[in-house]
Amino acid sequence: MEDAYARSVTEVLDFFGVDPTKGLSDSQVDHHSRLFGRNVLPEEKRTPFWKLVLKQFDDLLVKILIVAAVVSFVLALANGETGLTAFLEPFVILLILAANAAVGVITETNAEKALEELRAYQANIATVLRNGCFSILPATELVPGDIVEVTVGCKIPADLRMIEMSSNELRVDQAILTGESCSVEKDVDCTLTTNAVYQDKKNILFSGTDVVAGRGRAVVIGVGSNTAMGSIHDSMLHTDDEATPLKKKLDEFGSFLAKVIAGICVLVWVVNIGHFSDPSHGGFFKGAIHYFKIAVALAVAAIPEGLPAVVTTCLALGTKKMARLNAIVRSLPSVETLGCTTVICSDKTGTLTTNMMSVSKICVVQSVDRGPMINEFNVSGTTYAPEGTVFDSNGQQLDFPAQSPCLHHLAMCSSLCNDSILQYNPDKDSYEKIGESTEVALRVLAEKAWNITDCFLSSYNRPCTEVGLPGFDSMPSALNMLSNHERASYCNHYWENQFKKVYVLEFTRDRKMMSVLCSHKQMDVMFSKGAPESIIARCTKLLCNVDGSVVPLTAAVRAELDSRFHSFGDETLRCLALAFKTVPHGQQTISYDNENDLTFIGLVGIVDPPREEVRDAMLACMTAGIRVIVVTGDNKSTAESLCRKIGAFDNLVDFSGLSYTASEFERLPAVQQTLALRRMTLFSRVEPSHKRMLVEALQNQNEVVAMTGDGVNDAPALKKADIGIAMGSGTAVAKSASDMVLADDNFASIVAAVAEGRAIYNNTKQFIRYMISSNIGEVVCIFVAAVLGIPDTLAPVQLLWVNLVTDGLPATAIGFNKQDSDVMKAKPRKVGEAVVTGWLFFRYLVIGVYVGLATVAGFIWWFVYSDGGPKLTYSELMNFETCALRETTYPCSIFEDRHPSTVAMTVLVVVEMFNALNNLSENQSLLVITPRSNLWLVGSIILTMVLHMLILYVHPLAVLFSVTPLSWAEWTAVLYLSFPVIIIDEILKFLSRNTGMRFRFRFRKIDLLPKDRRDK
Repeated sequence: MEDAYARSVTEVLDFFGVDPTKGLSDSQVDHHSRLFGRNVLPEEKRTPFWKLVLKQFDDLLVKILIVAAVVSFVLALANGETGLTAFLEPFVILLILAANAAVGVITETNAEKALEELRAYQANIATVLRNGCFSILPATELVPGDIVEVTVGCKIPADLRMIEMSSNELRVDQAILTGESCSVEKDVDCTLTTNAVYQDKKNILFSGTDVVAGRGRAVVIGVGSNTAMGSIHDSMLHTDDEATPLKKKLDEFGSFLAKVIAGICVLVWVVNIGHFSDPSHGGFFKGAIHYFKIAVALAVAAIPEGLPAVVTTCLALGTKKMARLNAIVRSLPSVETLGCTTVICSDKTGTLTTNMMSVSKICVVQSVDRGPMINEFNVSGTTYAPEGTVFDSNGQQLDFPAQSPCLHHLAMCSSLCNDSILQYNPDKDSYEKIGESTEVALRVLAEKAWNITDCFLSSYNRPCTEVGLPGFDSMPSALNMLSNHERASYCNHYWENQFKKVYVLEFTRDRKMMSVLCSHKQMDVMFSKGAPESIIARCTKLLCNVDGSVVPLTAAVRAELDSRFHSFGDETLRCLALAFKTVPHGQQTISYDNENDLTFIGLVGIVDPPREEVRDAMLACMTAGIRVIVVTGDNKSTAESLCRKIGAFDNLVDFSGLSYTASEFERLPAVQQTLALRRMTLFSRVEPSHKRMLVEALQNQNEVVAMTGDGVNDAPALKKADIGIAMGSGTAVAKSASDMVLADDNFASIVAAVAEGRAIYNNTKQFIRYMISSNIGEVVCIFVAAVLGIPDTLAPVQLLWVNLVTDGLPATAIGFNKQDSDVMKAKPRKVGEAVVTGWLFFRYLVIGVYVGLATVAGFIWWFVYSDGGPKLTYSELMNFETCALRETTYPCSIFEDRHPSTVAMTVLVVVEMFNALNNLSENQSLLVITPRSNLWLVGSIILTMVLHMLILYVHPLAVLFSVTPLSWAEWTAVLYLSFPVIIIDEILKFLSRNTGMRFRFRFRKIDLLPKDRRDK
């Protein structure tokens, strides 16, 4: 029944055909169970394991590598190769792909925990009226039409419509669903609001929320998926994970690279058609196979096999850094996404605020001798911890707040006229509440009033004769010497031990107050608290703070108190008034008639305070070009007040165009909604569906959206956002739906995480460019060798070794490059920004071409110039295929010598090590940013060279990789050919730092991607 909130109790009961005095009959239960289904959240159909595995291979580059591995194996068998040499290359390729697939499968199998943990918010049991009798049943057996009794402490088992109040009030904490900071009062009256949101439905009890006060009966109107919690479940079920900006660019680059590779491979094969019939191949068909093998080697060389592993490793290293900043990353790609975040949609309650109601202001009457003199005090502390200080109106700290008579009595009344509990949880190392948030705030105030280092109760031994209370009896000299468990309610327990509660008048909506009768030795006192208009109207006297005297409450004082009460409201403080009254000794009960002739003590202003560090974090976001939108279920005025405090509305008086409620935004035409999204700073009175809608709308405007939250209500939006950020103290559902968890619940940690994310992206670009330039070198090497008609420069297994080991280790170490000092002064990068563009592509093309030419030069050098080589002429080298048909002064077996390919491979390795040093900075010289700035890179280069030495000088490895030890002369030639790459890149960096040169290349921008992809 979707509109039960707008129907009367009778209409709702008639709809389900239920008698409120008897409940449903067994036959009705069976019928409704078949009609509406069971009260459980349906489980999602899991993807079969084999489909998850196949999904990991659905990538163009991966498919090309698989084809290359299969072709390599088939060709090896066709040539009669057996044993290790035939299997090595395809085995290594498939091993890499299997490792990447395993990581992907593990990630995806952990992705849907949020849906399972959502079920934890369903109640286990319910008290149900059936066949005229109440019984306790499993909540899963509830059906629409069941009459359910709810009481304080119970979890709502389904969506219910109130039909009867069994107490003066019934209050529900529905923060996990709506984000409201205070509990909500429920009633049985129908709601007439059009387009009502959850917060407007005062007669509906939502599944998974908690009753914090009162008792009542309600009828079930929705079960399972047809509840508010069920709609969140369905929303999460139908949310597709968005690819991160870096993954999108890498996928696009991979597709483009695959096409280029295919084109080059075909070109190499076609160019050499004339050589297919060379006698050395033994026939046209074998010649075709030979050059097809070269094309396959070219594909292996062009594809950076280690790129996925290196990207994953770099992001994993970034997660460790972020963990030290209290940002725990659950999804590796989200590390990089932070770097281009343009909008942060931040939940208000528990994220920007502490979600712990605290007394922030106190107002008392100082004296009335020369007219009413009102004194205000400010109270520090933003959590339930009994830690805080009281300050006077001049900002001076009160060393002994309890020596002020009004503060003394405020603490006393706050402790005694209170049904809540404050306790310390050692497992979470935090103070927690049981009961109403506002009442717990008063308990904490009572603790803060005594929160001083050297406080003796005996130091204030003047009896309060006006109330008939004795002086203080005992107290430890230092409260901070108590354990956290003892400290939680020490002062409250003191007052509870001094006073015996005799009778309680509960809060009612018509009185808007509660009172408690307490007995202390020979005196009985009634303490009252409630809405200021109700308490002050019943007061005839007031307590003066200057000397503790009780004087009449005049009209002038009433007017002044009324003015202060409204000023509290303007600051969106929840205001309560406290009072007391002496009653005849021995009285055992009190009635509503006793709630008059009260003595006014003071006013307290209670607020869900903003976190202290949020304002600076907001400023840092603005400096970094990141817009923050506050999203909350609270009312508009409360949220606007918070935005003023945290700096979101600095220097603004008119908030029009910046602040919208969900209903206001939905009423706007589509064009105006688009314009509103560009300026919006506050979005209030929202439901979970509104949060998800906001994320989608921003994403449609090409914004990269980060969504923060901690409640169940935030989960769909957290999952939909480009990066979902959950609070560490939040619900398990929110954490599982998120990409990142803030361990300290600190909004400021997001700023530090964004800075780290930007630095990680910069380093990611550096190692991607490094690997691209290296692979360009390998492609150039093979292509030039094929065009020149010289023997194969490198064997496929040698290319694999270079790609995986000598490329992978330094590339990973580049991820440790230090963060730039101005990383948070730049605007977020555009989502469509290519990893390598324009002038940078030209630079790395130049480097890549040199790497390839140097490798080929090393190969030719050994044949033509080396003292250990045959010293052939260049023409003899080019005509090596006809060696067997000619008379030569050298054996034809010289072309099968391992020395030339070993020299070429070593040149390729060493030149890439020098190129890794070039990537310490994009534009800064090695003389400015020296290798000392990244010792991890230096270490990786040393390790790479040690590994290369092993395969050269350990015989079994040398045989495996078709290499041989090199002489000192050969090493000298390697260094001569390799070192110039640093000189070339230093020249290119110098030109990059030259404004004119950069302008010229920017004007003629080129991209790694085709134009049609760039336009997208």
